Amino acid sequence: MSHLPHPPVTLLLLCYNQQDLIGEALAGALAQDYPNLEIVISDDASKDATVARIEAALHGYAGPHRIKFLRNPENLGIGGNIDQAVRQSSGELIFIAGGDDVSLPTRVSTVVDFWLAHDGKPDLIAAYLFDMAQSGEILGTIRITKLEDYRTLDDWSRSPPHVIGAAQAWTRRLFDRFGGMPKGVVGEDMVMAFRAIGLASAITLPQPLINYRRGGLTSQRKSLDAATVIRGLTRKLKSSQTELRCMLDNARELGASQATLAVLDEKLQKEIFIERMFAASGFGPKLGLCRQYATLPGDFRLRILTYAAAPWLLAPFFFLKRLRYQSATRP
Repeated sequence: MSHLPHPPVTLLLLCYNQQDLIGEALAGALAQDYPNLEIVISDDASKDATVARIEAALHGYAGPHRIKFLRNPENLGIGGNIDQAVRQSSGELIFIAGGDDVSLPTRVSTVVDFWLAHDGKPDLIAAYLFDMAQSGEILGTIRITKLEDYRTLDDWSRSPPHVIGAAQAWTRRLFDRFGGMPKGVVGEDMVMAFRAIGLASAITLPQPLINYRRGGLTSQRKSLDAATVIRGLTRKLKSSQTELRCMLDNARELGASQATLAVLDEKLQKEIFIERMFAASGFGPKLGLCRQYATLPGDFRLRILTYAAAPWLLAPFFFLKRLRYQSATRP
């Protein structure tokens, strides 16, 4: 870490097909009041007018920040986009910003002051967020787990923390220490927090510094029917497996306990089991997979078997769930 009063910092603005929202996100990045800031905008091969909107917003820019605009010739996904953008940046501290979220003007300066107040030792700082509706209305505050309470990977395995990448900043040394970000990763926030916890260098800043827009790639919808649950179970199987394999490798490199390795391996086996269950044809092969993965919890295997082979059995359950939801949300 340099000993400059204002060390060089990078804000990564990651975007993909966000033509209607990228203007707000870019305005939030350009409005930062930190004096030694590089802004790297990385478009992941958008098919809409996102690139044109960015070029128009940057035309004639004469502000204080250094700007670099990257356009991927093909879609790399979140992990790949982050990896190549970081490698073309120069900051000691890396901030992540989504193309649909809005950083407050003091976001970078507040985090850097917090980081320097801790002698630049934390490798990951996770801030709170403002919960923002699609319309821009602020609905409340999203609080992140107190990461300084996590001193070992055993702490992580007992109770994985709640983290959101849109409000994270992490050091270049953390990125370099583990060789970057694997392509195929979607939950980069989970991977980076895991790495920092393994080094006992993660901390939470309990102040909201970004307007986090609902309805993005990571938004969750109420599961009121079996089809919605199935989409949730199968939507990110490949990326989840990539993330868990990466975390297993990182855990072994850090000398994690057998208990932590077992937790990670079980999570990975569950993802593989789900994938194979929904790919298998017929009840017999699905039942055979339940026997093959006998080390996984029985209630988990039964639940996945039901969704994969006979989701109609759950119709009465979801009917009652919809009734309760409608009653709870009725004016």
